[in-house]
Amino acid sequence: MEVRSIVLGPDEPYELRLVGRGARGYVWTWQVTGDADVVSVAEAPAPAPAPGTAPSPGAPMERTYLIRARSPGGGRARIRFAQVRPPYPDEAPYDEFVLDVEVVAVTGEA
Repeated sequence: MEVRSIVLGPDEPYELRLVGRGARGYVWTWQVTGDADVVSVAEAPAPAPAPGTAPSPGAPMERTYLIRARSPGGGRARIRFAQVRPPYPDEAPYDEFVLDVEVVAVTGEA
């Protein structure tokens, strides 16, 4: 499991790329803890494959997630991504990734 820490300003985006195994039935899920309202997480649309190319069956596929700082007051959130197969909820995740996010507060200038 990889753990990464980032610092964002209010409304600043961060793009996270994770390798997916969708052809094998795995999907990335995420859970936000801590100051959960200081960030938003959304999966970016997958790019269209180049004409005449197709991924090999079972090939890993990259997924992109957009994390955006939302709070001008700052805070800290932890986003835990887990690669799971939804039909098997009791099965341990295939992979995990943790992103610790610090959102810095906007300070007024004197």
